[in-house]
Amino acid sequence: MMALTVLLALLAALSNASASVLQRRAAVQEEPDQGGGAGSVVRRFAHLLRRPYWLAGAGLLGLSSLLQAGALAVGSLSLVQPLLTAELLFTLAVGSVVFRRRPEARTWLAFVALAGGLALFLLAAAPSAGRPTARPGDWLLGGGGALGAVVLLVVVARPTRGASRAALLGLASAVSFAATAALLKEAVGRLAQGPAEMFGHWSLYATGAAGLVAFLLLQGALGAGSLTASQPALTLGDALTSVVLGWVLFDESIHLGLSLLPEAIGVALIGAGSIGLVHSPSVGGEWDATDPEESSGSTNALPRSPRR
Repeated sequence: MMALTVLLALLAALSNASASVLQRRAAVQEEPDQGGGAGSVVRRFAHLLRRPYWLAGAGLLGLSSLLQAGALAVGSLSLVQPLLTAELLFTLAVGSVVFRRRPEARTWLAFVALAGGLALFLLAAAPSAGRPTARPGDWLLGGGGALGAVVLLVVVARPTRGASRAALLGLASAVSFAATAALLKEAVGRLAQGPAEMFGHWSLYATGAAGLVAFLLLQGALGAGSLTASQPALTLGDALTSVVLGWVLFDESIHLGLSLLPEAIGVALIGAGSIGLVHSPSVGGEWDATDPEESSGSTNALPRSPRR
């Protein structure tokens, strides 16, 4: 079961990373997000629906959700969601091909520090499996806390632009995706009692609502700024929020005591990676802010395959 959980989670990470890159590819062909109200959001969304890259990304998001559901059905929230940190490296690999760019070494090191730091933290913390479903009262605490965090992040993001807006909306999307995963785990956890129990419980339908909110916030993050600003907040925020929700909702615990040292090192690596990313030229849009069809002459561009 452990191997199957890891495989499904990694495939979900690959699908999610590919979806983000393809939808960012479509977003750079649109006018920058100016925050012009609901009308501009609807018009932008209508334009994106006509972009093949955006539609392909949406399909991969759906596939990622199915793979994630399978992983949560056989594994714990605290194992599945942190494994999705591999999405960071998949994003760089897929993005380098789609945008025909070679991210500079500083960006690669920053991403590796972020992913490695979180991996070290989670390996040291060793979150354990808990209950398959949560107590009803625990959802008031966990769900209410997640909702409050999302609202606060969106409010703070409203007056900002560029990388800051992308990071804040990416983090809000991350909290929403973590809550979606927790709700999905609650739903699939009830499947053991029969399909009627799962389809008759509110968590299945709340999963859809939370997923829609996360999806819309993701679109806002992708349209606001570079993927290198939104993606770390999205991926790392999802994993860390999931560990907290796993503890609050499903009694999943982490190691303390001597494990605090490697956990602290992991947190330090995450901080160092974040600082490195902020100072990377890619955050300013050098990597994924232009249409590769219009910038093939760049010295950083990957070579094109010859046309047949």
